[in-house]
Amino acid sequence: MTPVTAASPPSSASATGRPGAHSPVALPTVTMVGGGQLARMTHQAAIALGQRLRVLAQHPDDPAAQVSPDVVLGSHTDLDALRTAAVGAGALTFDHEHVPTEHLEVLVAEGVNVAPPPHALVLAQDKLAMRLRLAELGVPVPRFAAVRTAAEVRAFGAPLVLKMIRGGYDGRGVWSADDLDTALTVAEPLFAAGTTLLAEAKVPFRRELAAVVARSPYGQGAAWPVVESVQRAGQCAVVIAPAPGLTEELATAAEELALRLAAELGVVGVLAVELFEVAPDPDAPGGLLVNELAMRPHNSGHWGMDGAVTGQFEQHLRAVLDYPLGDTTPLAPVTVMANILGAPQAPAMSLDERLHHLFARMPEAKVHLYGKAERPSRKIGHVNVLGDDVADVRERAERAAHWMAHARWLDGWDGGNGHG
Repeated sequence: MTPVTAASPPSSASATGRPGAHSPVALPTVTMVGGGQLARMTHQAAIALGQRLRVLAQHPDDPAAQVSPDVVLGSHTDLDALRTAAVGAGALTFDHEHVPTEHLEVLVAEGVNVAPPPHALVLAQDKLAMRLRLAELGVPVPRFAAVRTAAEVRAFGAPLVLKMIRGGYDGRGVWSADDLDTALTVAEPLFAAGTTLLAEAKVPFRRELAAVVARSPYGQGAAWPVVESVQRAGQCAVVIAPAPGLTEELATAAEELALRLAAELGVVGVLAVELFEVAPDPDAPGGLLVNELAMRPHNSGHWGMDGAVTGQFEQHLRAVLDYPLGDTTPLAPVTVMANILGAPQAPAMSLDERLHHLFARMPEAKVHLYGKAERPSRKIGHVNVLGDDVADVRERAERAAHWMAHARWLDGWDGGNGHG
């Protein structure tokens, strides 16, 4: 699949506005706010492009701070720390969406290239604002309402999903309820504390999909194949690229929707549009509903690090610096990404020894570890496996990820405690 694209921007270095761009050693610095695994993997891509990724991290042992030579320690809620991190950078972008947009507006006024810009990023921060804007654009979304009282929850009806309007991720700050009593058990203490919640009708979806695209300031757009995202306990566990059994019509509709949203919302960088595939009806033409937006590299795009000509981390850097975007063609008929999620109790076997055993048995597995301590259900890495058959590739990816988390093979193989 090739990018959906406008004409390429001017190729002269001076057109970028980056000082010293004519010098072969004066390649740009990009600042990424947040020191998590997304910044760590963006740093890997920056090295290949000859760029420097500066990281604003809260702690020196954050995943990206472990590997980047250019770290500013500070909080993403501290305007002075953001200013310091932005000095001399060609773009300031994000590992997460939690930066106060009022701070970003100040930086924009001071001449910082904030990508995505604050008016777009707020729609990934504020779920109610996002729902209202998408509804205004005529984009199919679940029925929703802001609720502040028990009476409003009763009027909305069940089954429903309650969400914190700001914050929350990986299932946190999200509560699914099949009846009003369950919903009110969650909601009433929050209402008592003055919290407004977002209520959404519970959607009887067939599966979850994600359309990941990138957009540059010049207006060029690129789309990867639509993927299936498998959730467990509110967390993404497995991603299958491309989504198996998805009709060409629906795949095209999802890609076009994501590219349209990137353009209409003014996104710069990677945009992940999380979707529900539903039975077609008048409220969901084409059988798609938008669930969430993320304006940064996203878990559903990790497969492309090994499975596409251009992965999302390189593409994000290209986009925020307004380079022509890269080819998104898959490198195999199927790529499956499986997250390595921390076991209830970390195994006695070290992570390094587990990696040794995995490579001995499954040399084809591409492993990405994040430098994070093991905790139950914590994302500590992921595995990509490429191949031809969906069932086979998925089994191998999940077997590898489970081994790395639990030091136990799903198929019961012992093989000399892991050695092949």
